[in-house]
Amino acid sequence: MSATPIDTGPRRAGRRPVTSRSEIEHIALELFTDRGFDTTTVDDIAAAAGIGRRTVFRYYASKNDIPWGAFDEQLDRMRATFAALPPDVPVLTGIRMAVLDFNEVAPAEQPWHRRRLRLILGTPALQAHSTLRYAEWRQVVADYAASRLGLTPDQLMPQTIGHASLGVALAAYERWLSADDADLRDLLDSVFRSLEHGLAVESMP
Repeated sequence: MSATPIDTGPRRAGRRPVTSRSEIEHIALELFTDRGFDTTTVDDIAAAAGIGRRTVFRYYASKNDIPWGAFDEQLDRMRATFAALPPDVPVLTGIRMAVLDFNEVAPAEQPWHRRRLRLILGTPALQAHSTLRYAEWRQVVADYAASRLGLTPDQLMPQTIGHASLGVALAAYERWLSADDADLRDLLDSVFRSLEHGLAVESMP
């Protein structure tokens, strides 16, 4: 995710205000990890970042949106990745390529990405919100599948492909979180290749 400059408002004595959206997210993830998601408020995050409450809400509609980061922008990038794929790429291969690109994380961000996913997957208070985000992600996949199959996105096959893709991605995320030495990209590549081959057991790690 890119570091978007923000208006920090008046400087507070003795504290350097944060200068990017990613810094806000890092501070929030630390607080959520240390104090718990439910007991950490937006005011706590703003105070730790040295910014005003309004600045936080300029970038996130709610506290529930903070762990998801720049998710809408990432979905736009995923749509662009799909649009740029050659038309002769098999549908499930194209989805694997787009998912790998969607999950490309710089090495320095890997620890933060682990915190982010652990929070999203393991926090009961976030589950309802996560369901909405999952639906948006699935729809991007379904839209691509429909365009390639000559169907409409609401038909059964594109929707099934969207659900199956989300399911195997979540399985890879959970495996990654449970194994410190695992590589997320390798897990995603492996499980999506398995999906391409009908989830053949012999190809699963």
